[in-house]
Amino acid sequence: MLGPLSQTLTALLFALLTVVGVLAMMLIISPLLTLLALISIPLTLAVGTAVAKRSQRLFGDQWRLTGELNAHIEESYSGHELVTVFDREGAFRETFANRNAELKKASHLAQVVSGLIAPLVLFIGNLSYVLLCVVGAFSVISGQLTLGGVVAFVQYSRQYSQPLGTLASMSNLIQSGIASAARVFALLDEPEEDPGSQGRLPVVRPRRITFEHVSFGYDRELTIKDLDLVVEPGRTAAIVGASGAGKTTLMNLLMRFYDVGSGHILVDGTDITSASRDALRSEIGLVPQEPWLFGGTIRDNIAYGRPDATLEQVEQAAQVCGVSHIVNALPQGYDTVVDSADGCLSEGERQLICIARAFIADPAVLILDEATSAVDARTELLLQRATSRLRHGRTCLVIAHRLSTIRDADVIVVLQDGRIVEKGTHTQLLRAGGEYHRLSQYQFHEPSTLPALDPDQRSSR
Repeated sequence: MLGPLSQTLTALLFALLTVVGVLAMMLIISPLLTLLALISIPLTLAVGTAVAKRSQRLFGDQWRLTGELNAHIEESYSGHELVTVFDREGAFRETFANRNAELKKASHLAQVVSGLIAPLVLFIGNLSYVLLCVVGAFSVISGQLTLGGVVAFVQYSRQYSQPLGTLASMSNLIQSGIASAARVFALLDEPEEDPGSQGRLPVVRPRRITFEHVSFGYDRELTIKDLDLVVEPGRTAAIVGASGAGKTTLMNLLMRFYDVGSGHILVDGTDITSASRDALRSEIGLVPQEPWLFGGTIRDNIAYGRPDATLEQVEQAAQVCGVSHIVNALPQGYDTVVDSADGCLSEGERQLICIARAFIADPAVLILDEATSAVDARTELLLQRATSRLRHGRTCLVIAHRLSTIRDADVIVVLQDGRIVEKGTHTQLLRAGGEYHRLSQYQFHEPSTLPALDPDQRSSR
């Protein structure tokens, strides 16, 4: 797009210079005929503007539909296994055909409408040419101009209208470029993240994390409501609750992916908004629920949080996190090339590499987003051992779905509708017989022994 557009801009500059030069010669020959020739300009601009506005909207629809079609193709490719298993290939083909037909229609209309500019400009130019010939003939008869002067003026008028016709023929490219630029500028015009303070946190390890009257909502409805929580230095706090209770939101607020609506989050008594995001996040290590490996070697992935790490440090981190025997079994060892969809490593093995990545970064605060979900019992045991080593000497927050993985947590916080409804150790909460006890029953008891849900509970879950 940039090559043709730059050529169009060059042609535009050349056309403008040509028009200026030709107008100067036309004024010298006959100001009256020049005035008649200029009458066509407002009419040409009015017609061209009206058609251009319509074609620009159509080109905008064309690029919007192109984006939707590409997104549909990418979605169907990424989820092709589910599409195949649920026998939805026909539905995806039908959706593709419908969106492709819409794109074809929009593209056709955009090309047709933008293509009207050139013939309309040529038609107006020809009317002006006829008018100049008639008035010029009367000027020759009356003796105001010579025949040679009229012929020269008519030739100049043709040169004057020719650049306008050239630009009109390029209008479809110009309108397409404008529509594309509008989508780019719409993205660039989105408000940027506030850089905030450039301060730093106190040099203390491990960290104390305090949530003071924290409230937050993505839209009008609050997800976190007046929450108070203190995680003591070097302790592990597990956050549990039903889906949508606000567990992940709480971690996102701590990492400042979002800023709190009201209240404060403190790290060792310092409000996190008084420090830069880079300074805050350099203190935090994250092991996500879905293990993500970057394209590169296993060594690169483990050393991602510490690029200057030596091979010995990488091997040590792998040894501590229980992944070294897996890596050494591979033909190329730590130089094995992997990516997020690599098939030579299982889900649990990729998660162990993510844990080693967090270990080598040596964070003061650790966030574990249910690192043991969706793995078998043996791999879960390996992951629990690795995370136990990783948690040692660090303040740790664990988002837990499997309650069996957090029995040794120093404090378990139960969230419900964005509020803390219970807090204590595993044993204390079971004895209390509250929400945690109910969640435990649903995970560890047979369905026949579970208490029946009343209608309100069914709707809330």
